[in-house]
Amino acid sequence: MSLELQTELLGHTLQSPLILGSGPLSYSADGIIRAHRAGFGAVTTKTIRDETAINPFPHIALSGKDTMINAEKWSDLPAEQWIEEEIPEAKKSGVTLICSIGHTPEEVKHWIVPVDKAGADIIELVSYLPETIVPMTVKAKELTTRPVIVKLSPNWHDPVGMAKAVLEAGADGITAMDSVGPVLRIDIRTARPMVGGERGYGWLTGSAIKPIVLRYVAEIAALSNKPIIGMGGIMTAEDVIEMFMVGATHVGLCTAPILRGLEYIGKLHRGIARLLNDLGYVALADVRGVALKNLPQKEIADKFNFKFDRDACNSCMRCVQVCPYQARALSKDLEMELNEDLCRYCGLCTTVCKPGALRGEFT
Repeated sequence: MSLELQTELLGHTLQSPLILGSGPLSYSADGIIRAHRAGFGAVTTKTIRDETAINPFPHIALSGKDTMINAEKWSDLPAEQWIEEEIPEAKKSGVTLICSIGHTPEEVKHWIVPVDKAGADIIELVSYLPETIVPMTVKAKELTTRPVIVKLSPNWHDPVGMAKAVLEAGADGITAMDSVGPVLRIDIRTARPMVGGERGYGWLTGSAIKPIVLRYVAEIAALSNKPIIGMGGIMTAEDVIEMFMVGATHVGLCTAPILRGLEYIGKLHRGIARLLNDLGYVALADVRGVALKNLPQKEIADKFNFKFDRDACNSCMRCVQVCPYQARALSKDLEMELNEDLCRYCGLCTTVCKPGALRGEFT
């Protein structure tokens, strides 16, 4: 892996900024080793708890392009099996292993020391309830010298406030965020929910949640310079760069390697390196947080200027089609017309232009 993609995470040098999040692909040592060999910089186990999970059927479904809904729970392997077999076996591969423990302070007390001794490099804490996560953090820091990362949920009332609280309690880093929900999808052929959770509810992952995650990563980055694993909606090299620009130090993936296969990770690495070069950056470290200074503290009241490059235009007509106000026209010889009396400068046309022929620029 090239130096431009190399990162540091809590004392560990990672050859990739991509971290496999806790999920179906890290179900056991076999899955963890496959992910490591595919090129992930670190891999997070399924969440280890007192009781093994019994998942409803079905519990994972596609919900639009690059988005999934799931009703999957924590690990379906006993904690003892993780400690005695899965973690030691995974570590033989050389993987940097993040071990996920949930969901209560009592479970942290039960398992963090055995998980530490089994070979965990980093501990990640996860909980469904915000009131438990600070006590879990305090207990973890009492019992282990391993770095402790806390995974936040966007479903909590104040995720940023919780980030501040766990950092003050000693957390060494943040994973932002867990899946979004509960949500509901119906299969119209059967009139039944797409997953078998209670009331048919599940949790949303993938590209649909990226804007939510970006918002929280940007706010958390303002609190501390500690590592932030931005997780949620990372599907492309552009997504990786965008997440770094709002303050992430690493990115977590779960949906992308499930839908596109582990072999996609190599393609993603090449895309990141190419994009860094195209944007004029030497390394990912140069990208971190560059967008934060551009986030306005109040609404932007100034209109922007449209710039049209006819040589880049492919005549797709999307800019004309999407205009709610019929303010645009494009002739066959690529002459762009704008009716300024009709245009509200909403900017939608510039975001649907894939070749970048139409842009909005502030003076």
